[in-house]
Amino acid sequence: MDFNQYQDAAKRTLYGNEQVLTNCALGLAGESGQVVDLVKNYTFRGRKLDRQQLIHEMGDVLWYLSQVAEWADIPFDEVATTNIEELNKRYPQGFKKQN
Repeated sequence: MDFNQYQDAAKRTLYGNEQVLTNCALGLAGESGQVVDLVKNYTFRGRKLDRQQLIHEMGDVLWYLSQVAEWADIPFDEVATTNIEELNKRYPQGFKKQN
């Protein structure tokens, strides 16, 4: 599945037409926080990193991000492609730790 197919399939479950952008942006922040909590608990509290829960939360982040793009009439593939192009310009040799 490519990103545009995902975006199209995901919008089937988008609810409402008022304040959709605000709802999606707040949802994105909340779900990102869930990812952060999983990593924090693994890193600082010695908990096992629950791979399935991480996949679930990352999927929720992806859904909200795709719907922000949908609201703004931005093909999701364009978001991914533009990001890779920017990374290639910024790090043409890949990322290397500086001394």
